[in-house]
Amino acid sequence: MSSSFNIFRVGISFVIMCIFYKSAVDSLSELSPQKYFSTLQPGKASLAYFCQADSPRTSIFLEELNEAVTPLQDYGISVAKVNCVKEETSRYCGKEKDLMKAYLFRGNILLREFPTDVLFDVNAIVAHVLFALLFNEVKYITTLEDLQNIENALKGKANIAFAYVRAIGTPEHRAVMEAAFVYGTTYQFVLTTETALLESIGNEDIENAHLYFFHCKQVLDLTLQCRRTLMEQPLTTLNIHQFIKTMEAPLLTEVTEDPQQVSTIHLQLGLPLVFIVSQQATYEADRRTAEWVAWRLLGKAGVLLLLRDSLEVDIPQHANVVFRRAEEGVPVEFLVLDDIDSLISHVESNVHVEEIQEDEDEDTKSPNMDVQDDEVAETVYRDRKRPLPLELTVELTEETFNTTVVASDSIVLFYAGWQAVSMAFLQSYIDLAIKLKGTSTMLLTRVNCADWSDLCTKQNVTEFPVVKMYKEGKNPVSYAGMLGTEDLLKFIQLSRISCPVNITSVQEAEEYLSGELYKDLISYSSVSVLGLFSPNMTTAKEDFTEAGNYLKGYVITGIYSEEDVLILSDKYAATLPALLLSRHKEGKIESIPLANSHAQDIIQIITNALLETFPEITVENLPIYLRLQKPLLILFSDGSINPQYKKAILMLVKEKHLDSLTPCWLNLKNTPVGRGILQSYFDTMPPLPLLVVVNLHSGGQVFAFPSDQPITEQNLLLWLKKLEAGLENHITILPAQEWKPPLPAYDFLSMMDAAASQHPTRKDPECTKETDVQENDKKQHEDKSAIIKEPIETLRIKHWNRSNWFKEGEKSFRHDNKEL
Repeated sequence: MSSSFNIFRVGISFVIMCIFYKSAVDSLSELSPQKYFSTLQPGKASLAYFCQADSPRTSIFLEELNEAVTPLQDYGISVAKVNCVKEETSRYCGKEKDLMKAYLFRGNILLREFPTDVLFDVNAIVAHVLFALLFNEVKYITTLEDLQNIENALKGKANIAFAYVRAIGTPEHRAVMEAAFVYGTTYQFVLTTETALLESIGNEDIENAHLYFFHCKQVLDLTLQCRRTLMEQPLTTLNIHQFIKTMEAPLLTEVTEDPQQVSTIHLQLGLPLVFIVSQQATYEADRRTAEWVAWRLLGKAGVLLLLRDSLEVDIPQHANVVFRRAEEGVPVEFLVLDDIDSLISHVESNVHVEEIQEDEDEDTKSPNMDVQDDEVAETVYRDRKRPLPLELTVELTEETFNTTVVASDSIVLFYAGWQAVSMAFLQSYIDLAIKLKGTSTMLLTRVNCADWSDLCTKQNVTEFPVVKMYKEGKNPVSYAGMLGTEDLLKFIQLSRISCPVNITSVQEAEEYLSGELYKDLISYSSVSVLGLFSPNMTTAKEDFTEAGNYLKGYVITGIYSEEDVLILSDKYAATLPALLLSRHKEGKIESIPLANSHAQDIIQIITNALLETFPEITVENLPIYLRLQKPLLILFSDGSINPQYKKAILMLVKEKHLDSLTPCWLNLKNTPVGRGILQSYFDTMPPLPLLVVVNLHSGGQVFAFPSDQPITEQNLLLWLKKLEAGLENHITILPAQEWKPPLPAYDFLSMMDAAASQHPTRKDPECTKETDVQENDKKQHEDKSAIIKEPIETLRIKHWNRSNWFKEGEKSFRHDNKEL
């Protein structure tokens, strides 16, 4: 093992740069740049934040940095705030881009720099700092070959603690780093975030962090694989500490005393003891059995071999196992178990392990905090090494935002660099920039709200990600479509024209309806809408104009109100005021009357008209059709549907027999999830094609069209009438549950405002003088006792754990200092 671990513990300087701050940071010492740099010494640790007084300010990053002060001090890293002045020449008080990074030093030597958006909370700060310092003690790997190479190199020499975390900077990553800080000289810690690597060693639970202990030290034959023990508790610092302590304990201990009097490390850690009762005649076989049980229960219970022949206390003759719980005062159990599996099952069903959660605010912690966006986060972490050409978009700041959006028509993506959905959509946004490169007059820009929260608040951004279109002299338009490249591209292309388009002649109207007028946009909108109005229909035209403005970017709308409007109304049998819907794919034009229709009515009419009569259901469009609140008539097909089936259903639609249903079809080749849907209806996969009615919004009943009947217009109509009369039996009833995300969307900026409002007496701090800070030191210590809310025993456990770990390390610090 490298001795650099102990060296790095001594000398670390961690310099944090930022450009805005408005909440009080009571725990940060404040120094001038000159004073700060003069205090940097080899073997001394410091964490500094550089602040410019004339820069915009935010509290997000520094609130978390303030929370990290105490845990970092536990590892010998002090914290200071450095106040910059305009004439300061230090590079850390200089360019704006340098102020958006964190710098890690040992003494006055720069070790690492981080973008501040990766240090998104206290866990990320502590995890990243320790990870950078323990680069020899914690090996980061990405492939199974890397793991096998480390394992082979350490056989017969040392054991391995192998951890999988879903991302760098998570609470689990911090817990692993804190454990490595203590045990890094004893064990080789190995870390990965690759799901494929976790799956390759036989664990398919990629949603949770995992820790394995590889028993390599006792393996002398290089052809053998190291035994592996999985930690089954959540990855917290104390749980890892307990787990490693059980790995250090003897695998099997022989005892001859009363089981009630035996004491081992397992009892101290809250784990039970299992005594395998043996006698001289069967000693060898009993010992082999006990060792096998010990491996199976490693980390869950202590296993001991109890010699009946030497025991003064009587053990019932029929008993072959004695089970002792960790709780004091509980009598031992004498058991008769015939096989090892029964013994393991008995122990596991009776083990009570208290999961210790550290540094959690119980009032705000959600039990399902890790559920939301888990698949999105997984994708982001999997693609984190994919280089993105961010230079294709313009990054905006508070200083450049207004001048940029005023100077040119702009699309602005508001996102948070630490949020999985934002980062996933950022990839789609860059893909969009690639498609539009050199072809669009619209400037694509982005704002990281993690850095510019004040700017995002001013732009009324409360959720991430959000896309807004800014055009000179007009209010910004928010994009409300799917978060994908193609949908956003459609929105941008259709927004090129001002809707509704003012049509000035009958000939132009005919070109508009045929698609010739905007033929370059037909691929983005297969329907064109034209409003027909007499010149004196002022109110109706205003309502239609309002509706057209609302639907801008989603459909092309036009308006015609010239004196000769009757030519068009007569040709298309439309009673004024009216809508003409031109469906370019079908080559059809239909009219819809608009008498007494207000703007919202017109929006709804157009929105419904855009829906297909008999659509193919996909993951993307399903929510649109569910909003109709009608039962779904779904034809499941393994490929394209039979034209005769489609003709029969469309005929029923035309004859108004399906007005109470939403007819649609699902191609299992295009949407494989349909197989899972059918299996949930029928338990096993039924033969296809298959027609079902699913009443999602009222009762949840599912009805299946008889598979022995051909799908014809007559058979369908007869079956639907039986359904309406209640003469058909359902095949299943779907459970009554809401179809919505596991957690509500986070309004992060409101949460931050709420947090700030809890401290009404605080003032926005300026970059103050050192003397002002010294006067506040006493008050800082007086205020600490008022914020402690946790039970006293919990605080004692935390204090004992951290202080003792640190004291253990101090012994090696002194020794290594002499060598240095």
